[in-house]
Parts: sequence; C-alpha cells; structure tokens
Amino acid sequence: MTIFEMLEELQEKALHDQQLKNLLLETKKEKEPFWAFCKKCQELGYEIYPMELIAAGEESYAAMKRSTNGGGENSPMLEGEDDLYEMFFAALEQ
Repeated sequence: MTIFEMLEELQEKALHDQQLKNLLLETKKEKEPFWAFCKKCQELGYEIYPMELIAAGEESYAAMKRSTNGGGENSPMLEGEDDLYEMFFAALEQ
C-alpha cells in the first residue's frame, strides 16, 4: 500500500470515527506534531514514516509541476500541494 493509499484510508476512517479523528487531531498539539502524527499512524498499523511522507509529497508536487505548461520556470506555483501532512489535516478539519 502506498503512502497516498494509507493516508486516504486513514482519513476515510477518521471522518467516520470521531474518536480516531480526535486522536489524530491531538497530535497537532504535540511539541513535534509531524513526528507525533507519524508515530500515531504506526501505532494504528499504518507504516507512515516522516521522510517517506515528505518525499511522497515532493514527488507528487514535482509530477504536477511537470504536467503544467511543460514544467519549466513559467509553471504556476501550486501552493501547499507538496505537503501531504497539511492536506490530510485540512480535509479532517473541514
């Protein structure tokens, strides 16, 4: 299962389980929220590690950037699209 699939599955579960959602949202209050989130994911059975989460976001962003206007310097800035962590929580907090 890819990081994208794990995040999607976890997000879907959290949207239907208030207790899980609260557990995940609580990680944002930790001193190191990004690391706390990854640790919580691992406790829940999702092998999500900090560097893999960062790399997946950057790879996804790079692919999107290459697909717009040839991917050159004139490509529009896609604000926040490289941060899977923030996008995950934005969906939960809606």
